[in-house]
Amino acid sequence: MLCSSFRSATASLGLGRRAASTIAQKYSKAVYSAALSKSPQTLTKVQSELNAISNVIKEVPDLKAFVNNPTLSAKDRSAGLAVIYSRAEGSKKEPVSDITKNLFGVLSENGRLGETQGVIEGFNELVAKYKGELEVVVTSATPLPRDLSSRLETILKQSQTAQQAKSLKISNKVNPSVLGGIVVDFGDKSIDLSVSSRVNKLNNVLQQSV
Repeated sequence: MLCSSFRSATASLGLGRRAASTIAQKYSKAVYSAALSKSPQTLTKVQSELNAISNVIKEVPDLKAFVNNPTLSAKDRSAGLAVIYSRAEGSKKEPVSDITKNLFGVLSENGRLGETQGVIEGFNELVAKYKGELEVVVTSATPLPRDLSSRLETILKQSQTAQQAKSLKISNKVNPSVLGGIVVDFGDKSIDLSVSSRVNKLNNVLQQSV
């Protein structure tokens, strides 16, 4: 049932666009352009740094709280960014590039550190498009069984969008709030087949009829 609904959705691809922050997109495009103007190698390095920073923020509660606290002083923001850079460098201790530091310096000055994850996601989408890659994120309440994941991959590969890409990368993200079903994100498009979406629609109908 789920796969047939998904097949119908991918066939038409009359999808709603993901609600990405226009502010985040602005920063994503700026850092992407700055990195690519240097060289493809620089683009790859910056992407590696940003993904490392994204993982650090997700894994360390204090750093997650740090980027989402707009009330910190300039001194505290500077100290916090230094910690993030140090952790992102890892065991190799390869210095974070000036492009990445400039990005976070501007985000910090403008009080936009809270946009960090959106900026990184947008940057990765631009890089994937540049490389001809199609990254698909399938969000489900629990990890997808291997057989269902394989069927979804087969359906995705048959879609017009996937056939235009040089490569297809599929990942499964677990989010209990979707309750059941799946949400599939194709770059800037989204197919919402989740139970939570249906519950929200039902609640809206009930509220309008009261």
